[in-house]
Amino acid sequence: MRKVLLGIVLSCLFSFSAFGATEDVVKSGHPQSYTVKRGDTLWDIASMFLSKPWMWPEIWHVNPDIQNPHKIYPGDVINLVYVDGKPRLVLGKRGDGGRTIRLSPKIRSTPIDTAIPSIPLNAISSFLKRSRIIDNTDGVSKAPYVIASRQERIVTGAGDVVYARGQFPEDAKAMGVFRKGRDYTDPKTKEYLGTVVHDIGVAKIKSVSGDVGTVSITESNQEIRVGDRLLETEETAVQPTFYPSAPKQTVEGEILSVIGGVTQIGQFDNVLINLGGRNGVMSGTVLSINRVAIVHDKIAKQKVELPPEHVGTMMVYKAFDKMSYGIVLKALQPINTGDMVTNP
Repeated sequence: MRKVLLGIVLSCLFSFSAFGATEDVVKSGHPQSYTVKRGDTLWDIASMFLSKPWMWPEIWHVNPDIQNPHKIYPGDVINLVYVDGKPRLVLGKRGDGGRTIRLSPKIRSTPIDTAIPSIPLNAISSFLKRSRIIDNTDGVSKAPYVIASRQERIVTGAGDVVYARGQFPEDAKAMGVFRKGRDYTDPKTKEYLGTVVHDIGVAKIKSVSGDVGTVSITESNQEIRVGDRLLETEETAVQPTFYPSAPKQTVEGEILSVIGGVTQIGQFDNVLINLGGRNGVMSGTVLSINRVAIVHDKIAKQKVELPPEHVGTMMVYKAFDKMSYGIVLKALQPINTGDMVTNP
């Protein structure tokens, strides 16, 4: 597979000279132009023009005469043109959404509208604010934990003071309060992949004496209990604009779980897979979801693995080292935990 340089800035994503045959890239019945609307996503638009939406970085042509050419705004007009016989998607006209205005008192400009996201952020934003992955075994077990509340309550919340025990980071002023979730291991190798923890609050460190800290709960989205852990906060927000692309190397993994606890998965469901940054997976990586069935050959009296069947498409939006969160963009039939994810 050709190498495509990936990144957030579209101009750094590809080289036109590396682009080869494109006859099967353009979708049959595609429009010649399209005016971007509020609510559109980059995946929607790529799917409108391309039979392989993950090839967007190779087809998109940056117009140097347009301000912020790497971002697409509502009202923008996208045209399909041919350059040297090869299809290119270009920004033909900037709509009012991408027009900039001056802000005072600081001399700076800002777009009138927000650039369209790659995927429907409303399907993932609330989840991302509540969960993260710790990918080392000591990350959770050695974190400070709540041992009691000043008010001697079983559960506490915002405004309460609690005591926590453990090794506190030096000069820590505030920490997140988390509840341990599920531990994950690789289904085949049994390697420990990480632990999901759920964000339930924010704590201000008032004082530390030895290994016991006095902590004030400043925010909580559910009750805080004895045993909940304190972890340093980290940025969990997803970059709204990244670009769909195929993996740069051959990958093969599987769906470990679906967020929400059900076993059958549909469009816009969030899933966790056993591929991450170490496998070359990153935000925007598009993967094919395939099902492999095993049947019993009654004649030969042995089990036979049937060829993989394509059942859907997903895109990664948050990659950790060993695992990633993704969203199902297309489901041809109900998708299950254990289904394979591979190069599209």
